[in-house]
Amino acid sequence: MKKFYFILVASFFFDQISKWFVVFWLDLISLNSIDVFPPFLNFRMGWNYGVNFGLLGQQSELKSYFLTVLAIIISGLIMFWIYRTKVTNLQVSFGALLCGGALANAFDRVIYDGAVADFLNMSCCGIYNPFVFNFADVFIFIGAVGLAFSPENKKN
Repeated sequence: MKKFYFILVASFFFDQISKWFVVFWLDLISLNSIDVFPPFLNFRMGWNYGVNFGLLGQQSELKSYFLTVLAIIISGLIMFWIYRTKVTNLQVSFGALLCGGALANAFDRVIYDGAVADFLNMSCCGIYNPFVFNFADVFIFIGAVGLAFSPENKKN
Protein backbone atom coordinates (compact mmCIF):
# COMPACT_ATOMS: atom_id res chain seq x y z
CA MET A 1 0.00 0.00 0.00
CA LYS A 2 2.98 2.34 0.46
CA LYS A 3 3.50 2.42 -3.31
CA PHE A 4 -0.18 3.20 -3.85
CA TYR A 5 -0.17 6.13 -1.43
CA PHE A 6 3.15 7.46 -2.74
CA ILE A 7 1.90 7.55 -6.34
CA LEU A 8 -1.49 8.96 -5.29
CA VAL A 9 0.09 11.80 -3.29
CA ALA A 10 2.77 12.47 -5.94
CA SER A 11 0.22 12.68 -8.78
CA PHE A 12 -2.11 14.86 -6.69
CA PHE A 13 0.64 17.34 -5.80
CA PHE A 14 2.20 17.33 -9.28
CA ASP A 15 -1.16 18.35 -10.72
CA GLN A 16 -1.79 21.02 -8.07
CA ILE A 17 1.74 22.48 -8.34
CA SER A 18 1.54 22.57 -12.15
CA LYS A 19 -1.78 24.43 -11.95
CA TRP A 20 -0.42 26.92 -9.43
CA PHE A 21 2.73 27.48 -11.51
CA VAL A 22 1.01 27.97 -14.87
CA VAL A 23 -2.27 29.58 -13.83
CA PHE A 24 -0.99 31.93 -11.12
CA TRP A 25 2.81 32.24 -11.26
CA LEU A 26 2.93 32.56 -15.08
CA ASP A 27 -0.33 34.55 -14.78
CA LEU A 28 -2.27 32.52 -17.32
CA ILE A 29 -5.41 33.52 -15.42
CA SER A 30 -4.93 37.09 -16.75
CA LEU A 31 -3.15 36.37 -20.03
CA ASN A 32 -5.55 33.56 -21.08
CA SER A 33 -2.98 32.22 -23.55
CA ILE A 34 0.74 31.43 -23.60
CA ASP A 35 2.35 29.81 -26.63
CA VAL A 36 5.00 27.43 -25.32
CA PHE A 37 5.93 25.31 -28.34
CA PRO A 38 3.22 26.06 -30.93
CA PRO A 39 1.25 24.25 -32.19
CA PHE A 40 2.33 21.21 -30.16
CA LEU A 41 2.07 22.71 -26.67
CA ASN A 42 0.21 25.83 -25.62
CA PHE A 43 -1.22 27.02 -22.34
CA ARG A 44 -4.85 28.14 -22.67
CA MET A 45 -6.89 29.05 -19.60
CA GLY A 46 -10.06 27.05 -19.20
CA TRP A 47 -12.49 26.59 -16.33
CA ASN A 48 -14.20 23.24 -16.69
CA TYR A 49 -17.49 22.81 -14.85
CA GLY A 50 -18.15 19.42 -16.43
CA VAL A 51 -16.12 16.28 -16.88
CA ASN A 52 -13.31 15.63 -19.37
CA PHE A 53 -13.27 17.92 -22.41
CA GLY A 54 -16.08 20.03 -20.94
CA LEU A 55 -18.77 17.36 -21.27
CA LEU A 56 -21.80 18.24 -19.11
CA GLY A 57 -20.24 21.70 -18.80
CA GLN A 58 -23.24 23.82 -17.72
CA GLN A 59 -22.43 25.40 -14.38
CA SER A 60 -24.51 23.96 -11.57
CA GLU A 61 -23.73 23.86 -7.87
CA LEU A 62 -25.54 20.53 -7.43
CA LYS A 63 -23.60 18.95 -10.31
CA SER A 64 -20.35 20.22 -8.84
CA TYR A 65 -21.14 18.59 -5.48
CA PHE A 66 -22.15 15.40 -7.26
CA LEU A 67 -18.91 15.22 -9.29
CA THR A 68 -16.81 15.92 -6.18
CA VAL A 69 -18.58 13.24 -4.12
CA LEU A 70 -18.42 10.80 -7.07
CA ALA A 71 -14.63 11.27 -7.35
CA ILE A 72 -14.23 10.60 -3.63
CA ILE A 73 -16.47 7.50 -3.73
CA ILE A 74 -14.76 6.02 -6.80
CA SER A 75 -11.33 6.67 -5.27
CA GLY A 76 -12.45 5.01 -2.04
CA LEU A 77 -13.76 1.97 -3.92
CA ILE A 78 -10.50 1.63 -5.86
CA MET A 79 -8.51 1.88 -2.61
CA PHE A 80 -10.74 -0.76 -1.00
CA TRP A 81 -10.35 -3.04 -4.05
CA ILE A 82 -6.56 -2.70 -4.02
CA TYR A 83 -6.39 -3.28 -0.27
CA ARG A 84 -8.68 -6.35 -0.27
CA THR A 85 -7.63 -8.02 -3.53
CA LYS A 86 -4.37 -9.49 -4.69
CA VAL A 87 -3.44 -7.05 -7.45
CA THR A 88 -0.29 -6.60 -9.52
CA ASN A 89 2.17 -3.75 -8.98
CA LEU A 90 1.00 -2.30 -12.28
CA GLN A 91 -2.63 -2.32 -11.11
CA VAL A 92 -1.57 -0.57 -7.89
CA SER A 93 0.17 2.12 -9.97
CA PHE A 94 -2.77 2.57 -12.35
CA GLY A 95 -5.25 2.74 -9.46
CA ALA A 96 -3.12 5.30 -7.64
CA LEU A 97 -2.85 7.49 -10.75
CA LEU A 98 -6.60 7.36 -11.27
CA CYS A 99 -7.30 8.24 -7.62
CA GLY A 100 -4.66 10.98 -7.50
CA GLY A 101 -6.08 12.64 -10.62
CA ALA A 102 -9.69 12.29 -9.51
CA LEU A 103 -8.97 13.73 -6.07
CA ALA A 104 -6.92 16.60 -7.55
CA ASN A 105 -9.83 17.60 -9.79
CA ALA A 106 -12.25 17.21 -6.87
CA PHE A 107 -10.01 19.50 -4.81
CA ASP A 108 -10.16 22.06 -7.65
CA ARG A 109 -13.95 21.98 -7.56
CA VAL A 110 -13.86 22.81 -3.86
CA ILE A 111 -11.39 25.72 -4.10
CA TYR A 112 -12.54 27.16 -7.49
CA ASP A 113 -16.32 27.29 -6.89
CA GLY A 114 -17.18 24.13 -8.79
CA ALA A 115 -14.67 24.46 -11.63
CA VAL A 116 -11.51 22.59 -12.55
CA ALA A 117 -8.54 24.62 -13.79
CA ASP A 118 -7.44 23.37 -17.22
CA PHE A 119 -4.49 24.80 -19.12
CA LEU A 120 -2.86 22.28 -21.45
CA ASN A 121 -3.66 22.50 -25.16
CA MET A 122 -1.96 20.37 -27.78
CA SER A 123 -2.40 20.32 -31.54
CA CYS A 124 -0.48 18.62 -34.29
CA CYS A 125 -0.10 18.11 -37.97
CA GLY A 126 -2.53 20.80 -39.11
CA ILE A 127 -5.31 19.56 -36.83
CA TYR A 128 -6.45 22.21 -34.33
CA ASN A 129 -7.51 20.93 -30.92
CA PRO A 130 -9.93 23.34 -29.18
CA PHE A 131 -9.91 21.45 -25.87
CA VAL A 132 -7.85 22.11 -22.75
CA PHE A 133 -7.02 19.68 -19.98
CA ASN A 134 -4.69 19.28 -17.01
CA PHE A 135 -2.31 16.67 -15.63
CA ALA A 136 -5.03 15.20 -13.41
CA ASP A 137 -7.00 14.39 -16.58
CA VAL A 138 -3.92 12.64 -17.99
CA PHE A 139 -3.49 10.63 -14.79
CA ILE A 140 -7.18 9.66 -14.76
CA PHE A 141 -6.99 8.55 -18.39
CA ILE A 142 -3.79 6.53 -17.94
CA GLY A 143 -5.13 4.96 -14.74
CA ALA A 144 -8.52 4.03 -16.18
CA VAL A 145 -7.14 2.62 -19.44
CA GLY A 146 -4.36 0.83 -17.55
CA LEU A 147 -6.81 -0.80 -15.13
CA ALA A 148 -9.20 -1.72 -17.95
CA PHE A 149 -6.49 -3.47 -19.96
CA SER A 150 -4.26 -4.88 -17.22
CA PRO A 151 -4.28 -8.67 -17.00
CA GLU A 152 -6.20 -10.22 -14.15
CA ASN A 153 -4.29 -11.92 -11.40
CA LYS A 154 -4.66 -15.70 -11.48
CA LYS A 155 -5.59 -17.18 -8.11
CA ASN A 156 -3.39 -20.12 -7.16
